[in-house]
Amino acid sequence: MLKVTVASSQIHGLGVFARRDIHAGETVLTIDDRRVVDEEHPLHPESGEFEHHCDYLAGGTVVLMQYPERHINSSCDPNTYVATIGATRHVIARRRIRVGEEITYDYIINCHGGAVWQCHCGSPRCRGTVVSSFFELPLELQREYLPLLNEWFVQEHGKKIAALRNAIDHRL
Repeated sequence: MLKVTVASSQIHGLGVFARRDIHAGETVLTIDDRRVVDEEHPLHPESGEFEHHCDYLAGGTVVLMQYPERHINSSCDPNTYVATIGATRHVIARRRIRVGEEITYDYIINCHGGAVWQCHCGSPRCRGTVVSSFFELPLELQREYLPLLNEWFVQEHGKKIAALRNAIDHRL
């Protein structure tokens, strides 16, 4: 049985929802990154391929998110995060997710340099305005999210991550 389904979301448009209870640490779904977007393989909007369904990965690689993961909405209090295991990205539950609950992750994790937008996640932790970079988040939130960063992001931003760890160590 599939763990998730796509339905109308109170956050934005369509969302991904749990079809059964999901335990903390469990893989909710794997992400299909086969559709690379580049000059040789551009988006085809007439076929439903839009930039807002793209994800930006290591080394500037851009991939078109597939169904259902393209409908996972962002939240300032996400119940999942994305982890690369081997060469495959997995959406992992941060905590127990109950049947019917919307699956969310914070788009700013593993993000540096993107659009700023207004968040409508509705969580008590909602930041309102979503910044364009992990490094623009409040220090306490960077500290919380630090263990969730993908290794490629840590490597590409090594100096900033080292400075962040130093700042956190000196605040303890």
